Amino acid sequence: MIRIIIVDDHPVVRRGLKQILHEKPDIKVVGAAENAQEAFEIIRTIDCDAVVLDISLPGASGVEILKQLKYEYEKLPVLILSVHPEEQYAVRVMKAGASGYLTKESAPDELVRAIRKIISGGKYISSSLTERLITDIGASGKPRHEKLSDREFEIMRMIAQGKPIKTIGEELYLSEKTVSTYRTRLL
Repeated sequence: MIRIIIVDDHPVVRRGLKQILHEKPDIKVVGAAENAQEAFEIIRTIDCDAVVLDISLPGASGVEILKQLKYEYEKLPVLILSVHPEEQYAVRVMKAGASGYLTKESAPDELVRAIRKIISGGKYISSSLTERLITDIGASGKPRHEKLSDREFEIMRMIAQGKPIKTIGEELYLSEKTVSTYRTRLL
């Protein structure tokens, strides 16, 4: 039996994922959380074989949670499930230790395939991302945004969304001065 913990801040998504996975006789959802604190409480108390983790969560981001999970549970496979397109996050989260990346637009069967793949020790990315990565191998130089740290990339995204520095600081638990320093480096 494959034991899964789901971490997503949307109740309807958690319920939908549970329903999809409940249909498979070899997969069981043993816990669900809506934020980082709940996720770690559940993961520390319930044995699981993998975590399905949303990247956009209130408080700590999915990338921060992923890094902490990999620090505490190095061998625990983590499948990132996100509304963000692969080209924005997939490579970044794979470098941070994710076992796979899947968008929420994916078919239920693809979710099940991804879980089975990461449980067996493999990595999972979509065929379209695989194709893009192979194409990029031949390209010279990386786009500049791919050279940013995870925090720089996160702040750049929030600035691009039009969020004020004060709001960014509050959401990321950083001072306005720190956010301003990141902004200056990004510019």
